[in-house]
Amino acid sequence: MDDTSLAEPYPAFMAAEKFRRARSRSLIRSLLGLFSHRPDETLLSFDQVQELLRGRPEVDRGVQIIPIASIVGSVGRYHDFNRAFLPLPGADEERWKRLDVALNELRSLPPIDVYKISDVYFGRDGNHRVSVAKANGLKAIEANVTEIEPRLPLTPVIDVDDLIIKTEYARFQEQTHLAETRPEAGIVLTEPGHYQLLLEHIEIHCYYLGSEWGREPSMEEAAASWYDTVYHPMVDAIRTTAIMGEFPRRTEADLYLWVACERERLRARYGEMPPDVQVAEEIAGQFSDRPIPKLIRAVTRAIKTATHAATAPAEPPCSDAATEPPPQTQTPARPE
Repeated sequence: MDDTSLAEPYPAFMAAEKFRRARSRSLIRSLLGLFSHRPDETLLSFDQVQELLRGRPEVDRGVQIIPIASIVGSVGRYHDFNRAFLPLPGADEERWKRLDVALNELRSLPPIDVYKISDVYFGRDGNHRVSVAKANGLKAIEANVTEIEPRLPLTPVIDVDDLIIKTEYARFQEQTHLAETRPEAGIVLTEPGHYQLLLEHIEIHCYYLGSEWGREPSMEEAAASWYDTVYHPMVDAIRTTAIMGEFPRRTEADLYLWVACERERLRARYGEMPPDVQVAEEIAGQFSDRPIPKLIRAVTRAIKTATHAATAPAEPPCSDAATEPPPQTQTPARPE
């Protein structure tokens, strides 16, 4: 930092007051978040995107002017600021105030260091400088940029759940190769953890497929068979009911999981298979914003049709047989 001042001295008490206001704003936003459905406003951790970057080369793009609004995460100390770069308890107040004084005295501050990933940036160094710049009304900041192109695009509005889903999707495709073997699949899920459920379904299918074939299939073979004989018939059945109009923010893959698993959860709860309407009520109560009676009728039709459609020779997902393999037979190890 250049100590040569190019402007009138900036009173330290003004920097302290500015920091106090910023901390108050961050507290208010945190409290409001507890009573609303706003996306998580914490800075993303760079570790959360590592799965999307594995094996990707780093390219030095030099010093650039970047938009502050596109900085969504940090390589370290991401708990010090929220997504608006308002200081949280971990922020260094004295450092923040010194930087505010320096900025307002027009001293030269070094560029921050960032990773550029798709359309967003993760700070490697300089979170306090970003916070001070934003508190002073700046929309952009000078940065040393290192670019890494991810497997899937990221945008400035991404939240933690979206990032987890994208990471899980990249892992799902890496293990199943469905993007290559069944490019028409387009399996899109909207909840974190659900791609792992699909992988577990495919592993179960792989086990029973091996019993039928007399050899252990590869994960790629099992995934293609699962798609052809289990997933696709059920999704085709779902499409015939026009049920997706009742779930405007969900996907066919979401409904596939609900239909495949909700019946078994209810069987475990009540000791026997409940009526389809009861399954519909469970799904409706959890996932739809539409009027319940109409939805129950539509989901009931979807479940009945989909249940008849899932006639794969291998056991379908979530079945009792799938969860309890025959004794004296080793279940294939789950992929890492």
